[in-house]
Amino acid sequence: MDLWQYEKEALAEGYTAVCGCDEAGAGPLAGAVYAAAVILPLGEDIPGLDDSKKLTEKKREGLFPVIQERAVAWSVAWVDAAEIDKTDILSARIKAMQLAIDGLAQKPDFALIDGNRDHGRTAAIVIPHRCLVKGDSLSASIAAASILAKVSRDRYMVEMAAKYPEYRFDQHKGYGTRLHYALLAQYGPSPIHRRSFLKGADLPPEEGR
Repeated sequence: MDLWQYEKEALAEGYTAVCGCDEAGAGPLAGAVYAAAVILPLGEDIPGLDDSKKLTEKKREGLFPVIQERAVAWSVAWVDAAEIDKTDILSARIKAMQLAIDGLAQKPDFALIDGNRDHGRTAAIVIPHRCLVKGDSLSASIAAASILAKVSRDRYMVEMAAKYPEYRFDQHKGYGTRLHYALLAQYGPSPIHRRSFLKGADLPPEEGR
């Protein structure tokens, strides 16, 4: 399968700078949602480039600097837990992606967006774009963005583990694992927990109900 098919189609339509965009961390109970946007030189061969979810942590970490080095432009952005609670996760995801697009040193005129949503209640992708379901498996640019977003978010959660060691964020990255729920039940939510994601969770009375 040609991982450049959708980039080529956009260029054939007259666009000149096509970026891929993806996010990481929509599902966790804690932490920011991250997004990345990447413009790659058309046909750039980056061995091992794939959907970040299909790669080991070691492979993602190895590809991270290669993508940064070979990209025409790249950008990472995030929306924090407080804003996720204030708006909603879809709006936060879309805002993070648009912020990443806005942060590119070379301005794109077209974006390939992973997923099937391009707007939420309070945010929207505002440049010409195409949504691709499972885009991180279909487009080299989106795959590169998925790796930058995932690695950046994982590194951030490791930093949060040093700040809030009792929650062991380095182990579960904020996802709702059995360990994470057990620690939440013991300590209640931290400042980086998404309160809107914790409704119904078994939390200590003084913190949760």
